[in-house]
Amino acid sequence: MSNHYNDYGKPSRASLRKLNELLRKSDNRNCADCGGPDPKWASANIGVFICTKCSSVHRSLGTDISKVMSVTLDPWTDDEIDSMIEVGGNSSANSIYEAYLPKGVSKPKPNSSNEERTNFIRSKYELQEFLKPSLRIVSSKSSFKSCDSRNDIDIVFDSRTSIKEVNVDEIIGTLKVKVMKGTNLAVRDMLSSDPYVILALGEQKARTTVIKSNLNPVWNEELELSVPHSYRPLKLQVFDHDLFSADDIMGEAEIDLQPLLTAAMAFGDPQLLGDMQIGKWLKSSDNALIKDSTINIVDGKVKQEVSLKLQNVESGEIELELEWCPLDE
Repeated sequence: MSNHYNDYGKPSRASLRKLNELLRKSDNRNCADCGGPDPKWASANIGVFICTKCSSVHRSLGTDISKVMSVTLDPWTDDEIDSMIEVGGNSSANSIYEAYLPKGVSKPKPNSSNEERTNFIRSKYELQEFLKPSLRIVSSKSSFKSCDSRNDIDIVFDSRTSIKEVNVDEIIGTLKVKVMKGTNLAVRDMLSSDPYVILALGEQKARTTVIKSNLNPVWNEELELSVPHSYRPLKLQVFDHDLFSADDIMGEAEIDLQPLLTAAMAFGDPQLLGDMQIGKWLKSSDNALIKDSTINIVDGKVKQEVSLKLQNVESGEIELELEWCPLDE
């Protein structure tokens, strides 16, 4: 017998009953994305019920982002049903995916055009533009820790939108990265680009919002990544957002975290010290630095200003500010 199916290759009756009960909840009687009535489809990994029109857009995102299933026709597994139940339905999912819906951005209506529907759904789930910035991810599972979290707990935000607590024995702290701005970025569209930044540390990835038609974008956006004992260089990539084709890369760079972490650990508790320089990452032919990157204590926090010349591209610079937050804070 399969782990997920009963003897007839179907999910258990109890699981199907739970799915139907979830579907009958008032907030699930309308499409999570456009509000259309009586949705007959669902995204099993995101945990939302959606209408036929929105389901076709979800399919175009790929199953790694949204696994679209018919509520009545497709064979569900117990695990897939449990994932839907764990999220809690449309209201719970939208409270996360639409937490930071900008003013002036409207959800599509049931009669909206396909272009309007596609733009919104892609921004919501693929680009994750309406999430709290520190929770944006592009990998299927990444962890983030805030400086004021409990010492022994990390938060994992996975592809089903559920938040789980896990042990963080292997985590030594959190790296806050404020993506300040880009300068003279490469043209990837007709005359401009729609740039966004992806940061990667091991398997974790986080991304900024897209800034449309701008080669000198200003993000001023803070992202967070958990730092393990065996940390690697922080990888940065800039991409041009395209609506109907794969996003074009606009350059990349690596940031060596060792100077920051070594300096921070050598000086101990920064809150007991005044403002001062405690270290430096030197510009060389082996890195992407535009100038030496100083590490300072500012208002009791360890920070590092980083100016990078993007690599493997015709032009472009990125300015960042790193802040180290040890696990015991």
